[in-house]
Formats: sequence, C-alpha cells, structure tokens
Amino acid sequence: MQLPVQSQSTMYAEAWEADAGPADLVEIARTADRSGFDYVASCDHVAIPRRLAAAMSTVWYDPVATLGFLAGVTERVRLLSHVAVVGLRHPLLTAKQYATLDHLSGGRLILGVGAGHVQEEFEVLGVDFERRGAVLDECVDALRAALGPDEFPTHHGKLYDFEGLGQQPRPAQERVPVWVGGSSPAAVRRAAVRGDGWLPQGDPRDRLPEQIARVRRLREEAGVSDPLTVGAITEPLYVGEPGWSVGRRTLTGAPEALAESLGAYQAMGVHQIQVRFRSRSRSELTDQMAAFGAEVAPLL
Repeated sequence: MQLPVQSQSTMYAEAWEADAGPADLVEIARTADRSGFDYVASCDHVAIPRRLAAAMSTVWYDPVATLGFLAGVTERVRLLSHVAVVGLRHPLLTAKQYATLDHLSGGRLILGVGAGHVQEEFEVLGVDFERRGAVLDECVDALRAALGPDEFPTHHGKLYDFEGLGQQPRPAQERVPVWVGGSSPAAVRRAAVRGDGWLPQGDPRDRLPEQIARVRRLREEAGVSDPLTVGAITEPLYVGEPGWSVGRRTLTGAPEALAESLGAYQAMGVHQIQVRFRSRSRSELTDQMAAFGAEVAPLL
C-alpha cells in the first residue's frame, strides 16, 4: 500500500491525515509489517508550484528519508518508492541514497521510478522537462550499473558518464528491483524494455488487460526474457459494511465478497495489487489493514 500522511493530494488524502505525523506513520508501517503486506510506498516531489498547491498540497515527504525512518521500525515489509522522479538527480546521487537504504534495511528496497509531471520542479533544478522521458531511460540504465555489485560502476551514455568512482555500502540485494510507473505509451514501453516491474497509474479494470497484453508483447519483441512483476492499484476498499459514506467507487462488504472482486485482477495477469482503505482516523485505518491481512488476503 501507498502510505498515507507522507503525501496529501486532495485526490486521495483523508481529513485526519492533515494533523498526523511521524508516530502515525510508524504505527501504520508496523501494522503493515504485522499484517503480511508486501510493501509500503512513499512518493517523490521536491517542490509544488502555487498553481498546483490547492489540488496537490505541498505535503510530500522525501521518500528516502521516510522509507529509511520506517526501515528502522519494521522487520520484513519491503520499501517502495512510488515513484522516485530519478531524472531530477544525478544517477550516482540516487544510487548513493537508495543503496544505503537497501543496505540498512537488509535488502528490502524496491526502486519505483517515473518520469514526473511538474514542469517547475524540473526547471528550478536545471533539468529539461521536455526531454524527461529520454532522461529517465538513461537514468534507469545508469542506475542498473550504479546499484549493481561493482564497487566502481561504469556507465557511458549521452547524458551521464562515469567510471572509476567507488561507492559503498553496496546494496544488500544482488539486483535491486526497478519498477517503472505510469500508463502512457512511453511508460508502458519503458516498463516492458527496462523494468523488473510495471506500476500502472490510474488504469481502470476494463483497460488493464489490453495494457498488460501490450507490455508483454513489447517485452517479447525487445528480447527480454526476465520475469516482469505486473501491478495494479485497486479501487478504494472498506472491509465490512461502513456506517458512513465511503464513496460510490469504494469496494465494501464481507471478506469473501472483497476477495472475489479483487481476484479478478489475478485473472488478468496482475501479480501484486496496491490497496487503499477509506478511514476517518489512524485507528480505523490500522483496523482495516489488520482485517484485510487476516480475513481477505488469505482468500486471494
């Protein structure tokens, strides 16, 4: 699941998150850890322009700091950047941060990457917004080298060129999974050709089968034989019958009914689902998470 509190866009944040903080994140991450969730995720924005602040808010915790903080209070749950806009930073800087996170967490990192969409962020950091797709493509290639096993990684590209520069600690994992986020044609191709996983963004159920077929076809055409983890973001969830308005898109009901509905994603070829629960407080959220882990997940 994507962590609440750490990003507070009006598209999905609950009212209680405005007054929440580190203690709430700790309890939510520990609940995920205890309840069998595969990963917790954190977003990435450097600065939000005034024109977007009313909708997006300016609350966007740094993903490396947030996931590093939560690594220290959890034991098994994995740590996903969903997604890191890696094109905003030099790959060696990104590699230093995330390799350290993987090392300190005992190999729990999943590096989710995306192209980004806020033009002002790119401009203030001196990065070409119009070429962000090409920048991301090379960043992924450079990060493959920089997060690999070599203390002195080598990459010679059009934008980045390095060799003979050592970085330790190395990641604990032999290969850090790189999941590509986004549902545009360019993002789907990037996931197919360069990714270990694909994180769709906003694809409804009826569009997913076509998208999954496309990413598989592109991967085969590129001659990539490694397995690809296909993800999906589900509708909002509420385990049980809510006594308040949770919105018409929210899936509600008994564990068996939720499992039957969510099982359709597996039939499409989805390997992991990212869930979000409607809630009015941290305690209601953690209760929902625990109920899902104990009563719904075993049925999937």
